[in-house]
Amino acid sequence: MSEGTRKIRWGILATGGIAATFTEALLSLREDAEVVAVGSRTAQSAKAFAERYGIARAYGSWAELAADEDVDVVYVATPHSHHREAAGLCLEAGKAVLCEKALTINSREARELVALARDRGLFLMEAMWTYCNPLIRELVRLVGEGAIGEVRGVSAHFGFFQDFPPEHRMRNPALGGGAVLDLGVYPVSFAQLLLGEPDAVQAWGHLLPEGTDAATGIVLGWDNGAVATLSCGFTSDIGSPAVVTGTAGRIEIRDGFFHAGEMVVHRRDREPELVAFADIHPADPDHTTMRHEAREVMRALRAGETESPLVPLEGSLAVMRTLDRVRERIGVRYPGVD
Repeated sequence: MSEGTRKIRWGILATGGIAATFTEALLSLREDAEVVAVGSRTAQSAKAFAERYGIARAYGSWAELAADEDVDVVYVATPHSHHREAAGLCLEAGKAVLCEKALTINSREARELVALARDRGLFLMEAMWTYCNPLIRELVRLVGEGAIGEVRGVSAHFGFFQDFPPEHRMRNPALGGGAVLDLGVYPVSFAQLLLGEPDAVQAWGHLLPEGTDAATGIVLGWDNGAVATLSCGFTSDIGSPAVVTGTAGRIEIRDGFFHAGEMVVHRRDREPELVAFADIHPADPDHTTMRHEAREVMRALRAGETESPLVPLEGSLAVMRTLDRVRERIGVRYPGVD
């Protein structure tokens, strides 16, 4: 098998729900990918995960996984608070890394991680699957061609109702809890994909007794007059719709914009056009969108690239700066890092 077609060998770092979903996506790409190892902070958790998915090697530490010579790339699926440590450990060991979003807990840690990857000449990518979604890539193409004129506004939301108990990760500041990093990263990344880093940031958050946010509203502004109105939270079932508005039309995604399979393009003086991609299946959009993300990582690795043009590191750094500004506005601080 040539270098351009060889299977990419994956290691999975952490064993939670998102790690399971991504592993299932990889297992559906058996011609391209092989999951060879899993690492956790406990041998019991790693062994159970390995048995569940038929993975050959299970390690009771991150360092053992990072040292496995048969692993080409590690998928980091820890809470945000541990992304810097886990991804940094893998990069130090010479491994390529796909790190879950948000890339780190703050922009300082993100800069450190990106600098480490660049210094070592290693591949690093934030797992912003939205950017790899063929529908979103088509949306960007249409906007770039002027299909709706000049973009003047983005509206994007991600919210649901869930009564998390006080001990849950989503409420724990030590784990980077709250709505902004878990949910807000999606609408902020979507807006910045189309408009770049904002010139102004305003936000209001409803804080829990633990000091993390349960719901946050965000307004981003650009000097050219563009505005993004965004929200995230787990206090109400607002869904995840998005609308991109321009001087000559708009593009609507009715729900699930971060893993959507269809959108409606409204051009001035033309009938609305439904644009759909059949390979983003509505029954399992997470898995199908993750497959596109994994394929992009493997394409880049085979090409010898150290970052993806679809999810550039400078874009991830810009999003982290905006998330820092949002947290500053709403008063969310993470102990020991902010």
